[in-house]
Amino acid sequence: MNLQAQAWHRNFPERLNVVVIVKTNLKTGRSAKVLLFSDDLALTADTLIEYYSLRFQIEFDFRHAKQYWGLEDFMNVKETQVGNFANFSLFMVTFSRLLCGKMEGLNGGSMLDLKTTFRARKYTRRILNSLGKTGEEFLIDDRIFKLRKSAGFMLKRHEFWRRYCNKKNLFFLKTA
Repeated sequence: MNLQAQAWHRNFPERLNVVVIVKTNLKTGRSAKVLLFSDDLALTADTLIEYYSLRFQIEFDFRHAKQYWGLEDFMNVKETQVGNFANFSLFMVTFSRLLCGKMEGLNGGSMLDLKTTFRARKYTRRILNSLGKTGEEFLIDDRIFKLRKSAGFMLKRHEFWRRYCNKKNLFFLKTA
């Protein structure tokens, strides 16, 4: 049950939009109350509840921006530079989350997994370039899959990779 009211508080000069959520445990019959506050009097109870439910995701986004994308380490002091860097850091958090969802093998992975993946690709390319090799030389060509058909194996191509190759260790070779 949700109750909504506008109320005064002695430490706040204007009225507050207050939503009271009453939760009742059906087994024990005990109830608990949650109070949500806002200075926006036009918000409905459902909107205020939705905003509070997003609060922790917003806090995680700021933590990731600080931890992985340098939000707390930059040395800019001009307003435009600070705004640009903060927007860039938060953009990178969003973009990284999208990349984690799209990259094979990282679905549901963390920001650290994504950075590790790209770092591994970078160093693998450097090593291959220093040896004068390309990533194509390490790939298995389609002849092995044609052989599979003639031998009568009933495995699809992706099943072959999943069963006989450690795909996580070959991810950087396929895109080199």
